[in-house]
Amino acid sequence: MSLNNKERKALKSRAHHLKPVIRVGQKGITESLIEETKLALDIHELIKVHIAGEDRKACQEQGSKLAEKSGAEMVHHIGKTSILYRKKEPSS
Repeated sequence: MSLNNKERKALKSRAHHLKPVIRVGQKGITESLIEETKLALDIHELIKVHIAGEDRKACQEQGSKLAEKSGAEMVHHIGKTSILYRKKEPSS
């Protein structure tokens, strides 16, 4: 599920007004955080994640890891905030 530049731009625009619904703290990425992220993606499809820490490169790596573990696509990362997207499954 790779996004093209046009899709990324549209998703970044949609996410601009959103507040982070997931916060990665000192414990980092845990199984419960991954499950919570999956649930948030099921509900919202597009979410912001705030990652605590001072090292911006480490924050970006944690955002990528969380996206991978939750089956999402990283739309954008800036500072301590990542935008994740996973298309909702059509309900049967």
